[in-house]
Amino acid sequence: MRVLETATYRGPNLYASRPMMRIQLDLGALEAWPTNRLAGFTDHLMVALPGLEAHGCSYKAHGGLLLRMREGTWLGHVIEHVALELQKLAGVEAGRGKTRSVKGRPGVYNILYVYEGEGLGRAVGRAAIELVHSLLPHDLQGVQGLDRIAPPIGDLTPPLFDLRRTLEHLRALARRETLGPTTRSLVNEARRRGIPVQRLDEQSLIQLGWGARRKLIRASITGQTSHIAVMTAGDKALTKTLLAAAGVPAPRGGVVRTLDEALVQAERIKGPVVLKPLDGNHGRGVSLGLETPEQVRWGYEQAIKHGRRVIVEEQYVGLDYRILVIGGQVTAVAERVPARVIGDGASTVAQLIETVNRDPRRGVGHERVMTRIVVDDQVREMLARVDLSLESVPEAGAVVTLRATANLSTGGTAIDRTEIIHPDNAAIARRAALTVGLDVAGIDFMAPDITRSVRETGGGIVEINAAPGFRMHLEPSEGQPRDVAKAVIANLFPPGGRSRIPLVAVTGTNGKSTVVRMVARIAREMGKTVGLTNTTGVYVNDERVLEADASGPKSARMVLRDPTVDVAVLETARGGMLREGLAFDRCDIGIVLNVTADHLGLKGVDTLEDLALVKSIVTEAVSRRGVSVLNGDDPLTLRMARRAGGRIAYFTLQGGSQMSPFLQKHVAEGGLLAALEPSAQGGELALYDKGRRSTVIHAEQIPATLNGMARFNVANALAAIVAGHGLGASPELMATALRAFTSSHAENPGRFNVHDTHGFRVIVDYAHNPGAMRAMGDLVVQLRPSVGRVIGVVSIPGDRRDEDILEMGAIAAEMFDELIFRELPDGRGRPAGSVLSLLTQGALEAGFPTERLHRILSETRSVDAALRMARPGDLVLVFPTAVDAVWNQVTAFQASPTPLPVTSDQGIVYV
Repeated sequence: MRVLETATYRGPNLYASRPMMRIQLDLGALEAWPTNRLAGFTDHLMVALPGLEAHGCSYKAHGGLLLRMREGTWLGHVIEHVALELQKLAGVEAGRGKTRSVKGRPGVYNILYVYEGEGLGRAVGRAAIELVHSLLPHDLQGVQGLDRIAPPIGDLTPPLFDLRRTLEHLRALARRETLGPTTRSLVNEARRRGIPVQRLDEQSLIQLGWGARRKLIRASITGQTSHIAVMTAGDKALTKTLLAAAGVPAPRGGVVRTLDEALVQAERIKGPVVLKPLDGNHGRGVSLGLETPEQVRWGYEQAIKHGRRVIVEEQYVGLDYRILVIGGQVTAVAERVPARVIGDGASTVAQLIETVNRDPRRGVGHERVMTRIVVDDQVREMLARVDLSLESVPEAGAVVTLRATANLSTGGTAIDRTEIIHPDNAAIARRAALTVGLDVAGIDFMAPDITRSVRETGGGIVEINAAPGFRMHLEPSEGQPRDVAKAVIANLFPPGGRSRIPLVAVTGTNGKSTVVRMVARIAREMGKTVGLTNTTGVYVNDERVLEADASGPKSARMVLRDPTVDVAVLETARGGMLREGLAFDRCDIGIVLNVTADHLGLKGVDTLEDLALVKSIVTEAVSRRGVSVLNGDDPLTLRMARRAGGRIAYFTLQGGSQMSPFLQKHVAEGGLLAALEPSAQGGELALYDKGRRSTVIHAEQIPATLNGMARFNVANALAAIVAGHGLGASPELMATALRAFTSSHAENPGRFNVHDTHGFRVIVDYAHNPGAMRAMGDLVVQLRPSVGRVIGVVSIPGDRRDEDILEMGAIAAEMFDELIFRELPDGRGRPAGSVLSLLTQGALEAGFPTERLHRILSETRSVDAALRMARPGDLVLVFPTAVDAVWNQVTAFQASPTPLPVTSDQGIVYV
């Protein structure tokens, strides 16, 4: 076996609409060994992971996977299920996966499975392969490339495998990476409501929603939680003062700094007292039922470990309750029972604790619904109060209380009491939360009987907690679970409120950067703050907040996190989609401009059909009420309509009588379409929707089209018009926006930038593939009657196929009178001069004269040569890599009368 590739998809991708882990595995000789040929393999695997019996697999029933293995299935499929089961054993339920053979590559499989926590997801993939490999016959063993997935666990090398140690490692990863119960419940509820979720750190800081509609949470602290309220709740003395002033029952007591003060305060109260740190939490340092000076001294020592000041207060008599108040309403009530064990007449207290901790619902810290009981000084002191120790053997049925406090974080349990709380007690809890100012508050309430008013029975509020945990309500030890997360999310996003901003995603081989700029200009004209990504950076309105190639998911997430952005317009390139999928779960408008040969032969994308599948990820992610915008003149984009989401719309340069029968039928049925149609002014851009036609603008009125001659920008404008219509822009508003779109270097760098001040025209455009060059060639044909010579500076990235580079040279030969091929800085791993050689071969085979062909490695020198070669009336086309540097070079150029030197070095001619 050999691992060939791995990928961590964080959004919709080529294989699924959800985040998944992918491992591409070559089974090699094992392709001939399905599981039914591997003697004892299935039985040994089931012994190691008995939980696999529950996997339904394609049979969708208990035992389905086991049946498949007995019938015979391939090991890639088995590894998928083992990875899912290992995640489950690590404490994470992630029950979906699939394994598919790779077309045209026998024995090679893509193994995919859902994950929670990227480190854990990768680690279970490696562990699954190692476990399966360890069970193979010796003569079939051998595995390579595991380090592509994750680092090794321990020091054992395959085929040696230690399942126990592996599970310990995976559980530790799960504790580090996965969300705790409270945060997880809020995230799950948000996703249920279709609210986008992004994790912003390695802890529990979560963004719900996008852009200007986003809300932040950290566990049960929300963006609406007042800092003053949190500080007030943390100051227990101040909280009691405020509650008393509001008529809320709270215990008598005071704050002390020394043991002597604590003893005096306890004496004043004259009854059982509670000692706790002033600013403690989770029950740390809290001691109850202290009556004698010795007990008070001991309690003070416990509390002072957790703070410099200690509260001494009267102890209410009764049961311990947690009342959860969300948005001023009581949402859940739980009776909390301190950590305890029940004697069986044979086991010691220590053994009983060990038995309780084996409950699978108990974990370390907050990872599970209950926490394991940890033996410490407080446990020993509680036992000593009743003359017991860890070695004592309680009588059968005897209840041994191990802690004075009932916190779940110290091993306590919870019983749901939501339905039976007395209205007075609920009103007191509501008043307390509102008095402190918390939107989410955990009220610690002591009462002899929660069904009776504490104004009659005695009791009241002991403490108010900001950031209360939800575990006891979500999965109580007894009673009905309460969906408390629903109330929090409803408070953040009231019914009818929106969590998403409009999102436009644009993909295609050519034109993406121009279209996102045009759509952004339309949205700006609508008065929106626009977040935009493209190959030159991340922009918020006119501010470039990041200078980089920002056409991938990382940059898209930056826009979606920006709290000022009303509309996101995202260039969505194939590289990012192949690497990690989309940055969003769905979009409102998805645009595919075209599919032409570029980047073929890379990342498993070998044909135009493969490339079209990648581009279609965008339209498949369009929401049900959104719009998929497809190029009606491109056969490959037309095919995407079958799987595209939302309403299907088209744009076409072949309008009027030239419109295809298919598009005519689409319009006749009320479909959405933008078309270039003949007119007295050289063509008008018309919009059709629901049987109505609107003229938006004449092509020559859009500066970026060079009086309508740059048909590629006419097509781009048509796509932008459909998107603008989807955003709610009127035809008049879109016309205003497009009239102002100049395609200048400042507004759209490297995309059809025109410079006319040297006596000859220079066009700088990032055409870097045959499709883009052909589009520029069409423009050159229209410009030839009005210009002198046409001079070109042409290159293509070195990671393209030989045939693509040859084709680029041939197309250039048809366009230019003087042709300069350059190479750097786009060699991308090819030997120096090899790109120039292939471009030259393509041009010469197309019949270009040798004496007018020049080859220069350097981009700067090639541009300088073209500018010096130009005469008044000529047209110079430069296709740059370093867009800003080349544009600056063009604008700063000053002609020189000095003749151009010609030298030769290694077959490369420098002009």
